Amino acid sequence: MNHFMALAVLLTLKTYHTMYSQREPFLFPVLYLNLSKDLALQQLLVEWDVDKSAHDAELAMSFEIQVRQADETAPVWIEFHNVTLDKSRKPLHWIWDSDIPLECMSHSVRIRSKAEASKDWSQWSLWETVLGLDTSNNSGPQIFPEEKVVEEGSDITLCCIGRKGQIIKEFFLDPGVHIFNRTNSQVGLLTVKNVAHQEAPHINVYCRESCNENQCYNYSTFFVGKPPDTPHDFCCQTQDMRTITCTWSQGGDTYLHGRYSPKYTVSEEFSRKTVLCTVSCLKQCSCSWDIDQQKIYNVTVTVENPLGKKTAMDVFNITHRIYPAAPFQLWDACTDTEITLYWKCRNREIELFCQTEVLQPDGKVELHNSSEVHLHFSKVTLSGLQPYTDYTVRVHCAAAGHFWRWSEWSEVQTIRTREAAPSGKLDIWREITPVWGGQNVTLFWKHAPSFRANGGSISYEVTWEKAEDGSEPESVSLSSVYNSTRISIGTHSYRISIMAKNNVNYSLPSILIIPRATGIKELEEGQVNGTDDGIFITWEPKPVYDSYIIDWCNFPMLQLCDLQWKRFEPNTSSALINSGVRYSFRVYGSVANRASLLEKKTGYLRELPPLLDPTVEKVGLTSNAVTLSWDSYPTNESQSGFVRGYHVYMSPVQEDCSLKGSKKHVLPDNSVLCKYTIDNPEEKRYTVKHLLSNTKYKLVVKAYTGGGETPIVNFIYVDTPFNSNLLYLLVLLVIVPSLVAALCLWKMKWVKECCCPAIPTPNKSKVLSFKEFKIGSEKVLKVSDCVPDMLAVDKKKGEAQKLHLWSQLSSVPTEEKTRGPWIYPSENEGRDFTPMPTCQALTWFENFAYSSHLAVESDPCQIAETVEPGMSELSVALYQPRYCLDTLHEAAATSPRETACRKTSLRYVSQTDVHCLGRRH
Repeated sequence: MNHFMALAVLLTLKTYHTMYSQREPFLFPVLYLNLSKDLALQQLLVEWDVDKSAHDAELAMSFEIQVRQADETAPVWIEFHNVTLDKSRKPLHWIWDSDIPLECMSHSVRIRSKAEASKDWSQWSLWETVLGLDTSNNSGPQIFPEEKVVEEGSDITLCCIGRKGQIIKEFFLDPGVHIFNRTNSQVGLLTVKNVAHQEAPHINVYCRESCNENQCYNYSTFFVGKPPDTPHDFCCQTQDMRTITCTWSQGGDTYLHGRYSPKYTVSEEFSRKTVLCTVSCLKQCSCSWDIDQQKIYNVTVTVENPLGKKTAMDVFNITHRIYPAAPFQLWDACTDTEITLYWKCRNREIELFCQTEVLQPDGKVELHNSSEVHLHFSKVTLSGLQPYTDYTVRVHCAAAGHFWRWSEWSEVQTIRTREAAPSGKLDIWREITPVWGGQNVTLFWKHAPSFRANGGSISYEVTWEKAEDGSEPESVSLSSVYNSTRISIGTHSYRISIMAKNNVNYSLPSILIIPRATGIKELEEGQVNGTDDGIFITWEPKPVYDSYIIDWCNFPMLQLCDLQWKRFEPNTSSALINSGVRYSFRVYGSVANRASLLEKKTGYLRELPPLLDPTVEKVGLTSNAVTLSWDSYPTNESQSGFVRGYHVYMSPVQEDCSLKGSKKHVLPDNSVLCKYTIDNPEEKRYTVKHLLSNTKYKLVVKAYTGGGETPIVNFIYVDTPFNSNLLYLLVLLVIVPSLVAALCLWKMKWVKECCCPAIPTPNKSKVLSFKEFKIGSEKVLKVSDCVPDMLAVDKKKGEAQKLHLWSQLSSVPTEEKTRGPWIYPSENEGRDFTPMPTCQALTWFENFAYSSHLAVESDPCQIAETVEPGMSELSVALYQPRYCLDTLHEAAATSPRETACRKTSLRYVSQTDVHCLGRRH
């Protein structure tokens, strides 16, 4: 069903006007109106005419056109259209593109006009309406547009028109996309912005009214695609001047298939043929037709789909567009250095120019041009080739008159040239081993860069003879699998020649002179260092030699070492050898095929870390040092590099290392070791100092080369012994002072009592625990509980006199002792006990349990009374300072006398107070 149907409704707008003056025209409204619409393009066409029969001159007019939709009161579109009217009476046209299908609802148009020179508009015409299908009585809901093709990225508005009296309940897409849905009671509108191509080949639109019967449903389909691309690489040519073939590329995918897929047509303008051929498209599109008498062509290819149309054009002279067919049926004839190649062409009536491609054995490509054409074939001769060598050839051709392009290549053919005698010489060398009564000579040979075998089957001929007396030569033949042989010769000088032989002939001989056997001269072996490019070797050149040879073994550790050698020009004094691991090189100078040993060198192409770590032994261990030894560690050719020295790593097990004289080395686990470096590879003993005693250490010794050292994996452990000197020092610094301190602490009480005894606190004494006997606020000392052992009386703070009362009291009766202490006043230093009636004395009682100061002031000459200790009252001695009891001697002790006194003070002090004031003697 074709959805691009068009319905035309003609709307003619005629304008009648009255006569007007030349200054101002007068225009009348239109009388009738015709419209037309294109449903496929969703376009509305307005067509009208103006009657200007009364005017001969042109008239510039302006028209205002308004468009409104079904139930809308305001216009949805307003446009001003300017036009110049002439006498041709052609109708006027205006096209309006609708954003919704014209079937969805009715559209109305009105118009008014004015002369451009005037400011006044004519009256509006009546609204003329083109009805939509919303006014029709349908049997079910209808969706517009029907089965439409939409360009990707564009917008589309769909509508669903329901039956009269029905409401559009659902209106949606599948697969679902973002939409704008606007629905009134009967017409539903659905707008899709920026339509994208989905994986599904099409998109379905569904509409449902508010009922549930079958006639309440409907659906439609639309496709999303792209317009076709312009055909690329459009070109027309001929292979045989009988048929023209045009080819082009299709371009990108349009996503449209079936009846909407791109359609191609090929036309030719000069012959006015619209369809020249049938197009077929696989990888490439092509179209062919027969050539007639026409030579010049203007060919156009057109590609079209519902979204657009593109064209490409090619103008050409067919005689200049000859694309020959590929040559075929190749054959050859050859010698040892030439190949003649033959082939056939299908277009013998066309003059061709051909090109032959020759692929050399080394991968290089050579091109040989030729135009030699015979009746039935063409040929080319390739010269300057190598004997017994495979060459790969192929041919293509082009038109000689007007070159357009080369034909396709012919099939590839491989050709081998014939054999020839070997060219060049073999590169030969020898290794001499002295034996009893002669020499064993091992001969080696290889193909020199200039040598070519020039044949498939090759062998080697070795001949030797004495160089001096011309003895009968000896020879041996060896097959191509050999590149060395050993011969035994005497002690004389010998001449040796080696030749290569194939099925044609021998090569030129390579000569080597073996000198007479003499004593072996020992040379000192030097070291050479490897680089990224190889091992660099230098030697001292001498003008006597015409060449130099260096030999070495590829596998020096094996018995079959694969001896290698290299020759150098006489003006050369260095070489770069780029193979192997460790090598012992020998440098020879050669003159007249006689070689002499000049120097010996040893080197590594690339030094690697040592294969094995040194085996470490503890030679000596003290509390603060350990001596390590690894005497058996090899530093010779068994290593993978020159051993440059050793690294000793050490650290306490429980902590990082910081030993004096070492460098820090951080392991991958961030632990820190102490590192010591030994630069001499022959020094295999080292002492690590400044260790801590009674500590466990881990250590390892690593050899290093120019390639570094292997990672640290395994450690050995040592325990330093306890330092006895530290024990002695500990005794001196700790134990002895501790003993001294303990002794001092032990004697401290005695020293304190001797020097400064402690003063006891009287308030803590049990003697003062009696609460019922106080003088004022102070507790009174019970004198009978204090037994003094010394008395000191100081008159006017003079020198104290000390009396040992116990010696005095020993003759006193016990009862007198218990009644109270005897008081002996002291008046002079000579201990003159002459009684003095004065009482201005300060008295100390020594060694009492406590001291309490009692200052009692009263009338003078009061009598001191003693309370008997047997009484029930407090056994406390009351001292009244009115009288003084003076005990002068034993007789005076029983007859005290009263003495009138002035104010006297008496206090008790401890023994400590006496000592601190100083003891008097």
